[in-house]
Amino acid sequence: MTEEHPPFHTEGCLAVSRVLARVGDKWSVLIVMLLAGGPRRFNEMKRMVDGISQRMLTLTLRGLERDGLVSRTVFPTIPPRVDYELTPLGHSLREPVMALGQWVQANLADIAQAQAAFDRRGAPEAPPALARRSG
Repeated sequence: MTEEHPPFHTEGCLAVSRVLARVGDKWSVLIVMLLAGGPRRFNEMKRMVDGISQRMLTLTLRGLERDGLVSRTVFPTIPPRVDYELTPLGHSLREPVMALGQWVQANLADIAQAQAAFDRRGAPEAPPALARRSG
């Protein structure tokens, strides 16, 4: 018995891919989850996200802001204070991001097992067309 799926349309795939590349990258997911708890300052986020560089945090926040997921508020203090927070659109991303994280947690053992089995078999050789391009 096959499961019924709605028809897959390829129109707009490039646009969808671009958005998924943004919201699906590891830094964006972490930033969205951090901001789910409320507004945060740049340095506060930098301290909370282990391994992220200042440049990568800046690029990630700019991308999220450009996509309408994060807003940036500058307060006229000395030194200037800048807060970042999720927009309503950004808040709507929380649930799918959490669901994806829960799926990963629930399947980590199976994924590790599949990876180990794959590694024991050795990487398959690239098809001839791909092998020619990479050389």
